[in-house]
Amino acid sequence: MDLRALRYFTEVVRQQSFTRAADTLCVTQPTISKMVRQLEDELGQTLLERDRRQVRPTDAGRVVFDEGEALLAGARRLAARLADLSSLAQGELVLGLPPMVGAARFAPIVGAYRARYPKVALKLVEDGARAIEQRVKAGELEIGVAVLPVDTGVFDTLEVVCDPLCLISPAGSRWRGMASVTLTMIAAERFILYPEDFTLSHRIAAAFAALGQTLDIAGRSAHWDFISELVSAGLGVALLPRSVARRLPPDAFEITTLAEDTLNWHLALIWRRDGYLTHAARAWLDTTRATLDQTKG
Repeated sequence: MDLRALRYFTEVVRQQSFTRAADTLCVTQPTISKMVRQLEDELGQTLLERDRRQVRPTDAGRVVFDEGEALLAGARRLAARLADLSSLAQGELVLGLPPMVGAARFAPIVGAYRARYPKVALKLVEDGARAIEQRVKAGELEIGVAVLPVDTGVFDTLEVVCDPLCLISPAGSRWRGMASVTLTMIAAERFILYPEDFTLSHRIAAAFAALGQTLDIAGRSAHWDFISELVSAGLGVALLPRSVARRLPPDAFEITTLAEDTLNWHLALIWRRDGYLTHAARAWLDTTRATLDQTKG
């Protein structure tokens, strides 16, 4: 079986579109269509239902997608092990980072890693924490940053930061001068929140739901700078990690600590407990530990 054809097919299923799959893989749509047809001919099965609006897998297609994901993950592990034979004189590490993490947390680690291993290609992939967790689990990413808690039966973790959340409101708001606020006190506010598939969005919504409150959401964004601009424009308030909130201009915002210390921005590097870690990934973990130790010191 042609692994390239299998990779093209799984991407079509994932994107539900030949066009989007072609854009993601940086190939032409006719190339993907041809390879998928060859895969169907080889297997003697129709794998996709095609219409003008959407592409859906058939029953056989769903089986090939599930098994194909495992085969492709195995192929990536094989390539990684073989690349390791030449040690860290070359190699590649793909690291998944949520947009909210920002350069402040990882720029020193990236700098230290590049200084120690200049010939290792370090690629940073930006995605939501939940998506990164799923991609590490599926073997698409070797290591990534996720919001704790995660399934420790599946992942090993290295804690990076545990940051309390702060209420961000426009300067001069009624929260001015308050040392802290509770969720109950701010439940009636309109919120600028993160995308629905972000772990922190789910945790915030669940915390309000536990109080019998439903969030009034005025808008969503994955980027803290745009969130702060929407707050400044008076569209609503936001809950940002303290380290992010401290980067905002103090004369433009009121920054008030959230009293509930159980609702934190708790980040960790995660990797599969039963997976193979390349030398490049192990070196990243060692560099992270050393950099965090220096920061604490």
